[in-house]
Amino acid sequence: MTNRNIDPISFAVIKSALDTIVDDMAYAVMRTARSPIVRDILDYSATLCDREGRILTQAKTVALHLGAVPDAMEVITSRFSATARPGDVFILNDPYQGGMHLPDIFMFKPLFFRDKLEGFSVVIFHHCDVGGRVPGSNAADSTEIFQEGIRIPPVKLYDKGEPNNWIFDIIRENVRLPDLVIGDLESQLATCNIGEREYLKLFERHGSEVLNEYFDELMDYGEQMTRKAISSWPDGDYEFTDYVDGDGFSTAPIPIKCKMTVAGDHLTVDFEGTSPQVRGAINPTFSFTKSATYLTIRCALDQDVPNNAGVYRAITVKAPLGTILNPISPAPVAARALTGYRVMDTVMGALAQVAPKKVIAASEGGNTVIAFGGYDKKSGEPFILVDMINGAWGGRFNKDGIEGVTNPGQNLSNLPVESLEARYPLRIDEYCLRDDSCGAGEFRGGLGLARQYRFLADEAILQIRADRYAHAPYGLFGGEAAAFTRNLLDPGSEGEVLLPSKVTRQVEKGLVFRHEQSGGGGYGDPLKRSLELISKDLGNGKISRRYAEEKHAVVFVGDGFEIDRAGTEAARDVRSA
Repeated sequence: MTNRNIDPISFAVIKSALDTIVDDMAYAVMRTARSPIVRDILDYSATLCDREGRILTQAKTVALHLGAVPDAMEVITSRFSATARPGDVFILNDPYQGGMHLPDIFMFKPLFFRDKLEGFSVVIFHHCDVGGRVPGSNAADSTEIFQEGIRIPPVKLYDKGEPNNWIFDIIRENVRLPDLVIGDLESQLATCNIGEREYLKLFERHGSEVLNEYFDELMDYGEQMTRKAISSWPDGDYEFTDYVDGDGFSTAPIPIKCKMTVAGDHLTVDFEGTSPQVRGAINPTFSFTKSATYLTIRCALDQDVPNNAGVYRAITVKAPLGTILNPISPAPVAARALTGYRVMDTVMGALAQVAPKKVIAASEGGNTVIAFGGYDKKSGEPFILVDMINGAWGGRFNKDGIEGVTNPGQNLSNLPVESLEARYPLRIDEYCLRDDSCGAGEFRGGLGLARQYRFLADEAILQIRADRYAHAPYGLFGGEAAAFTRNLLDPGSEGEVLLPSKVTRQVEKGLVFRHEQSGGGGYGDPLKRSLELISKDLGNGKISRRYAEEKHAVVFVGDGFEIDRAGTEAARDVRSA
């Protein structure tokens, strides 16, 4: 502790109390949210900030959201802190004024203790629709932000506790599912109120002066722990490049280049040389680029490092203006998360050179978004599904990658088949792990998922946001890349069509669409994988005999198998050549 007035026990109690408050906020969302993308897929975030707008703690929700909070908070505090009053609530979603993409609506409630501003309760929801040219407002093939939905600049949604109904009316008239969107805004407010109630209890217990001393110490502690980790890494420049397959208009690879510089206890991540901004809607704003970078570095720190603004003090992120990672308005950004995942993979590749036991090989490429929307022919009622398929981690230095889970950049859930079929005009014909999709290694990557949809609506719009078609998730330290992603229309039929990775198209009743996701990359030499692990994978049907033969030099003899040692050495010689 740097301050002699700080008691370590009180410090731990206050830190734990803050963590508990934001997790309670997160649980409240599960109980009160209206739309499946928030309630079931869990695409939301909650955090508490101090009176200066600095992040104090983050809930265990969508981590990629929360590194963008500082930029949004800066906009809110610069415009409203001087005039904010108890009961005020502010919102924004404009990516060029602190937001990320239009479906993500930020809500901020300033918190007052004895009439003095002492903090902010912040909740972000990915709303099911915010208007625009396609249902779900998330298409990868928009060409300017004006096509993507309603833009909300920083505005006051509640004034001293009273709703500004004209703002609600504007939102209601510009979205396809107003009951769900307004219901989710009400859920956000209820969640902010829970944060307010519990945060102010801390102030009643400890007082403003004492608490703010501990808040400063908590920030300093986050910074010190981060600098301690960075200082243990060897000084130098470490570079890595990964690629997005294309932007939906062109299949030309889009390079994401990263140079990481370790200098003592400070880290600089520079994306100079990255692609210029692109025509399609996969341009993340700089706030989101920073968020993805902070998160990746946080993954390489010890578990007990607090998730607060102090961590960011030890890290500088640079991306030239006009690049895909720092676009100029009106560049479209709706599908920006796809590129954010690639930022994470790129930074992870650079980190592997300085902290190899703290990183994983590339994951599945980020969740795939399947959006399906239209209108019921009889009732005229709209329906919008935004399904996010979360697949697999890459292999680790001592363990296989995990499958059927969220990408490390998110804390999302796969939507259950029962919920999909009950709410939407479609049927899931198959939902399974995709065998042989993992990158081979001493520790393999996780398997990707496959999901097959049969459309039952007379007509609808299908949107696909996927990647890793041409640049598979990479392996580390001799590990191999995973399988490529595939999108198939009417799979197995004579009319089977291999679709591009990013698609917006009409679909008719009875059409079948299948998505096969990449797995995670492998970690370490596949020829060193143990017989026990190979046998387990074969027994579970995760890999085939051919995969075992090709990747691990396995020879099948009768009912058993063994590793062909001579073949192993020959294979290793070929690979090294």
